[in-house]
Amino acid sequence: MSNPPIVWTVAGSDSGGGAGLQADLRAFDAFDVHGCSVVAAVTAQNSISVQHIDAVSPALLDAQLAALADDMPPAAIKTGLLGSAANLRVLVAWVDRLRQKNPALALVVDPVFRSSTGASFADQELLQAYRAELLPRATLATPNRAEAAALLGVAAPLDRAGVEQAAKALHEMGCRALAITGGDSSGDCSEDYASTPHASGWLSLPRIATSHNHGTGCVFASSAAAALASGFVAIEALVLAKMATTHALRHGYAAGAGAGPVRPRGDFALRAENLPGFSIPGQDFVPSFAPLADPALGLYAIVDNAAWVRRVLDAGVRTVQLRIKDPKHAALRQEIRDSVAAARAAGAQLFINDHWQLAIEEGAYGVHLGQEDLATTDLAAIANAGLRLGVSTHAYWEVCRAWALRPSYIACGPIHPTGAKAMPWIPQGNDNLAYWCALLPVPVVGIGGMDVERAAKASQCGAAGVAVISAITAATSPENAIRALQAAIATSLAGPKNPPSRAATTIRCTATFVSLP
Repeated sequence: MSNPPIVWTVAGSDSGGGAGLQADLRAFDAFDVHGCSVVAAVTAQNSISVQHIDAVSPALLDAQLAALADDMPPAAIKTGLLGSAANLRVLVAWVDRLRQKNPALALVVDPVFRSSTGASFADQELLQAYRAELLPRATLATPNRAEAAALLGVAAPLDRAGVEQAAKALHEMGCRALAITGGDSSGDCSEDYASTPHASGWLSLPRIATSHNHGTGCVFASSAAAALASGFVAIEALVLAKMATTHALRHGYAAGAGAGPVRPRGDFALRAENLPGFSIPGQDFVPSFAPLADPALGLYAIVDNAAWVRRVLDAGVRTVQLRIKDPKHAALRQEIRDSVAAARAAGAQLFINDHWQLAIEEGAYGVHLGQEDLATTDLAAIANAGLRLGVSTHAYWEVCRAWALRPSYIACGPIHPTGAKAMPWIPQGNDNLAYWCALLPVPVVGIGGMDVERAAKASQCGAAGVAVISAITAATSPENAIRALQAAIATSLAGPKNPPSRAATTIRCTATFVSLP
């Protein structure tokens, strides 16, 4: 077993145990990483008020960082209360020094300027140092709305449009990725705006009704740092941070007369109620799609013309996708019409890939969409027409975008290497498939590189459907291939299921994207 990643927190010590270094270390434990604590300031506080703050000397801060660098170099550093501009500059010098040896070192900046009880932690010199020196080095910054406004020198509070504009301005300061969190805003929904190289949008969950929210911002930033250290890209880290923080809020408790601390727990990633929705650019309407008539999808054949649809139906397949990628196909409508008629006669569930307008017009059972199609599709029209919807996903944030729609099923892949199309995704493997099957309360389809043996294992993981292309269409006898695949799936369904492995429950193995340069 490999050693856990090392993550440093450089922050203030909270004598009440609710926020700062103490909260950071609890969050690191929930992610199964090793946390090191560097004290930048000492506070005298309880759950009601902050009564005294002393920044440590720059020399003492430097000595702590030097001691750790000699023996325990970090995969990620998270900052909190830094105490002074001088301390910030000591930290910046160490980040530059450490990145000479490890250019991939992640820096998560949580700009702590004020306590939840109202005490100020930052003067104008420190604010300016954040803007000019720390943010340009940040892999990820996690200000709340008030902190984002303070960094930009604008009036708070920020509305949704103001948050999106603030994100652009913070990027211009040099910050690579960020989340402007909504914990300091009101409303029934907790919304964080994520802006990263891979994806941007609003992460949303119902707000947890609790007064015990001390340390929420610390846990969010520390969770993101732990996820980055574990190999996730920034948008994945933010999804996981929101899941972990929401779960911690659910388990907050009283520890004094004021707001009690949140409690991070390691099972946060196994709870579907913690999975946020992720907004789709250009889509304001969030429909809910009808459930499948038969959620036991079984062998899911993907073919490219009506003749193949009829052939696989005749061989006993009852879940089929018509996938014609050419939008200028000369007989596209006729191919869809003939496929719909054949599937209806066989009592099968037929999904039309991409061509949603024709699917509606020709009375298809359902539509399947890739992530790239969600922003340009009239999802309301599909829902209002009563068609079922399946959505492809490859990573946490794509599952969150799909989940926001409450589709009829979610396809996860590629589970294994596939030549169907070129993709930047790392194959997820059976552990990830078992994880998604256990987490999601809608049918999950496993796709990518499936053959008879892999189809059986996918069913053991809990997949409601196993999508197959070349194992059928490239077979010498497609009918024999279909019989073998269906027999393997049926045998696996009758046997015991494979629960998510320990690696999947700690979510470390679910990083699925090859980082962009």
